[in-house]
Amino acid sequence: MSKFLIRGGNRLSGSVKVEGAKNAVLPILAASILASEGTSLIEDVPWLTDVETISEVISALGAEVRRESSSTLFVDSRNVNQWVAQESLVRKMRASFLVMGPLLARMGQARVSLPGGCAIGARPVDQHIKGFQSLGAAVEIGRGHVEVRTNGKRLKGNRIYLDIQSVGATQNIMMAACLAEGRTVLENAAKEPEIVDLANYLNAMGANVRGAGTDVIRIEGVDRMHGANHTVIPDRIQAGTFLLAAAMTGGDVYVEGAISDHLKPILAKMKEAGVEILEDINGVRARGGPGSKPLDVKTLPYPGFPTDMQAQMMALLTVLPGNSLVTESVFENRYMHVGELQRMGADIKIEGRTALITGVPYLSGAGVTASDLRAGAALVIAGLGAQGETEVQGLHHIDRGYSRLEEKLRLIGADIERID
Repeated sequence: MSKFLIRGGNRLSGSVKVEGAKNAVLPILAASILASEGTSLIEDVPWLTDVETISEVISALGAEVRRESSSTLFVDSRNVNQWVAQESLVRKMRASFLVMGPLLARMGQARVSLPGGCAIGARPVDQHIKGFQSLGAAVEIGRGHVEVRTNGKRLKGNRIYLDIQSVGATQNIMMAACLAEGRTVLENAAKEPEIVDLANYLNAMGANVRGAGTDVIRIEGVDRMHGANHTVIPDRIQAGTFLLAAAMTGGDVYVEGAISDHLKPILAKMKEAGVEILEDINGVRARGGPGSKPLDVKTLPYPGFPTDMQAQMMALLTVLPGNSLVTESVFENRYMHVGELQRMGADIKIEGRTALITGVPYLSGAGVTASDLRAGAALVIAGLGAQGETEVQGLHHIDRGYSRLEEKLRLIGADIERID
């Protein structure tokens, strides 16, 4: 097993480039299954274990996937001929469930195991199933998998209202509806930038998707779709992580490629704490920190504060003067990093979905373990600002969402190394 050894106290300074968004490229690769003609070239693809997993999932279905360069993937889905996703791969990563919509639309049937992923709380697939049924599919759930069928008929467009703004359900239903007959109107849809990026790729493939980025998405079904070239949007969660790392160390870091519009709730909270934020067309700069004012943070669906940034923000709050509050309204089990931050000297009390953080003068290095992807990023941020040495274990979680994190941090002054 690998671990990070971090010698805290270095002030981060310089420029770091953000990669393509993990949460955008995974549904895009799933959507490539819809192409019965031509090939796709996906650019700005990060080299992550989750990307490798989804590539293996669609390869096992008959697609050809290969790396053309360190950041470009070639996908040929013309020979997709399987409708059962490989269980051992799907259970590695929740996003693998996103192949169900494209498979159902392309093959008329699909069987996918109930998904795995980070243990951050219940993430049911009922909204996905509701959408497939509304499009005319028969659904069977049992023995750890979901099977959907059209029984030889074509999916039919319908008006679908999501009970919650589920990102995954929005993506899965949107992809299935692209090849359905007639119009689908998806209401109370998720509005994340990754939804817009997926819609742009689908439209480049010949689909007719309108309204992505709002809570009503309209899809006019088409008969066939083809491969297309597409560049993935920058990863807003990765960008936010680097900006918070800069603030934690009182640094001065420019995150190249960060889109400030995608980061509004994060930047607003950093400014509120007293960190200087400078935005331009090519990126975002964080200067100074960690800040002088406590914060009240509540996670919400986009455009609210992202749950994927809650743990990283909490790392910063541990050293802000006064009492800060964090309310996690999206997942019920996303405070598993709290015990590890407490090992480093943080003063955090949990009651239900609310955390009270009383700022301490400094954190102390300790041996800690990442319980999930974003918790791991939070522990790295904490280690960078702590006094002494911090060992972070559980790097397989961090590698799911951050490619060569230690190398990028070293380039801006961090004393961090990966030890096998």
